[in-house]
Amino acid sequence: MGKLANKVALVTGASKVIGAGIAKALAADGASVVVNYSTSKEGADKVVAEIKAKGGKAVAVQGDFSKTEDIGKVFAEVKKTFGRLDTLVNNAGIDFIGAVEEQEEADYRKIFEVNFFGAVALLRLALPGMRARRKGTIVNMSSMDGIASFAVNGYYSASKFALEGITEALWQEIEPLGLRAVLIEPGSFRTGIDTRTKFSGEQIYDYEATSGLFRKAMENVGDEMFPGDPALAARVIYEVLKSNRKLHRIIIGSDAYKNIGGKLAALRADYETNDAWAHSTDFKK
Repeated sequence: MGKLANKVALVTGASKVIGAGIAKALAADGASVVVNYSTSKEGADKVVAEIKAKGGKAVAVQGDFSKTEDIGKVFAEVKKTFGRLDTLVNNAGIDFIGAVEEQEEADYRKIFEVNFFGAVALLRLALPGMRARRKGTIVNMSSMDGIASFAVNGYYSASKFALEGITEALWQEIEPLGLRAVLIEPGSFRTGIDTRTKFSGEQIYDYEATSGLFRKAMENVGDEMFPGDPALAARVIYEVLKSNRKLHRIIIGSDAYKNIGGKLAALRADYETNDAWAHSTDFKK
């Protein structure tokens, strides 16, 4: 068996594409896997069936991470079935698109409930057991948008910025205890997200050159907008989980590498421009 033999892993949002690939790779390496799904029971059952057909161990557990009670239910099912949790992959996520002024409050609050608060609630449930054993890995699925925000996707980016911030604090807190926390920063992968993501709110025509332009682009989405192969993304994340190294940020996708690099260059330029102002505000000695 592989390095993950006898480990227990929970992968959220694992009924399809990247999450499903991660779950199957972990199971193939010997881990017992909890395949979480929100609505696609058929997809989750298919993932579990494929794992079991190859001699692996897996169960499907439903849970909508915009609902606090579901988060506790999922974790309780993990404990009931396998007794503990060694690896948590916070992969579940949602998105609505539209300009900051356009989007409906109910939609952008749901983005935060799933992408940030749901992930945090689950990792807080996982941590006590991991601390007690001085072993455990938490992987939080961020995005290139978690580093570089884009027009029309501000609320999604904000939720991922928040996830980045809390994970950065988390690894400083738990690494001295023998635990790991890792951020995955994917670019655009062909997961079918373009068919599931909806615009929120009524279009405001003053944003025709930004939000409006993106609305038109989404009507004719081509493969060039999604250069990443989900199977290869799942493989990289599996390799990260299998590794014993203290890894912090993993960029996957050439577009993510390019966009994050551009953001870093812009930050550097702003940083250097602010040298005089930054040092002008201290008390004079």
